[in-house]
Amino acid sequence: MKIAVEGCMHGELDIVYDTLRRLEEAEGIKIDLLLCCGDFQAVRNKDDLRCVNVPLKYRTMNSFWKYYSGQAVTPYPTIFIGGNHEASNYLWELYYGGWAAPNIYFLGFSGVVKFGNIRIGGLSGIHKQHNYHSGHYERPPYNEQTIRSVYHVRHYDVLKLMHVKEPLDIFLSHDWPLGITEYGNWQKLIRAKKHFEEEVNNRTLGSKPAAELLNKLKPPYWFSAHLHCRFPAIIQHGENGPTTKFLALDKCLPGRNFLQVIDIPSNPGPHEIQYDEEWLAITRRFNSIFPLTRRRFSIRDEQLDTQDDREWVRNKLNTRGVKPFDFVQTAPSFNPSNPVSNSSITRSCRNPQTESFLQLLELPYLLDSSNSEEVDRNQSSSQPGNTLDDEDIELPDEDEDAIDE
Repeated sequence: MKIAVEGCMHGELDIVYDTLRRLEEAEGIKIDLLLCCGDFQAVRNKDDLRCVNVPLKYRTMNSFWKYYSGQAVTPYPTIFIGGNHEASNYLWELYYGGWAAPNIYFLGFSGVVKFGNIRIGGLSGIHKQHNYHSGHYERPPYNEQTIRSVYHVRHYDVLKLMHVKEPLDIFLSHDWPLGITEYGNWQKLIRAKKHFEEEVNNRTLGSKPAAELLNKLKPPYWFSAHLHCRFPAIIQHGENGPTTKFLALDKCLPGRNFLQVIDIPSNPGPHEIQYDEEWLAITRRFNSIFPLTRRRFSIRDEQLDTQDDREWVRNKLNTRGVKPFDFVQTAPSFNPSNPVSNSSITRSCRNPQTESFLQLLELPYLLDSSNSEEVDRNQSSSQPGNTLDDEDIELPDEDEDAIDE
């Protein structure tokens, strides 16, 4: 199986897909799957664009809307995670994962799927410690604070991934794992990116939760983006342990290293995206403690038993099948002939894919819970903590992912 991996997409689907077509022609190969490591920007219309945390000069529609509307056809199955420049209102609709457009699958805020017999896991967002133990309290329309905090990685989503026991083949994160530079040519990195030198020397470059997942999951391949440069590394897990090949990739710009193609041994097929049985069991087990307020989420550091859920999910999938629910449009697509949006307030809706997914697992729909419901639920399911005031929220710099001017 030939899998193409892309760094930061920034909505440039046309360019990436055209590049892959030219590569296929030049090399005489066939690409089976495209993976994207975040900043995908699944922007359907002007309302979505207002939910993307970027300076005004970077707010452009780009090309995702064509594939969402059906004007363009996705030439390769595509799986992506979220970064820190996303249409967060749309990704929240698909919190558990789902089709963002035909043949374009969002892995969820954290998730695992199968493509053929290849298991692919991922974690969306970037790590900011001050929000790490909060619940998912943000709802559209976002304000100055929540448009940033909505994409901050939460302990709850990492904890679910820490319960994955069966081997993964590939893992995607937007952040680099903390300390990853020690396993590659960090001297070359800081020659190219001088402003990384202090963080590299102080071992503060990267995400601690991602490093914990790397140490726990030990996948053969780990791909990241975010810092807009290429950086390879090889991690040996223990003296005789498995090896992880790490690669960070750049953003989609001419002359930049934003694509890599890898060969992975696989079964003949069919090569299609499927639900992962173990991940659905973990999702079912953890949904009762889904934290949805600013209140600190904490749970005893122990492994929850998902064996009963696993058997229950297996029976469900044997009856229903393993393919994800079909794509459904939930918002109008951008119209170039009428580019002005009349809407001024963006709110989330209940995506039929998410509703069907939760019905499959016999779970309640919680993504639009009101504040009163959230507080009551979380007090009974997690230890209470201090509520943060607005002034406690640190505002990241606009260039926190080193946006190039």
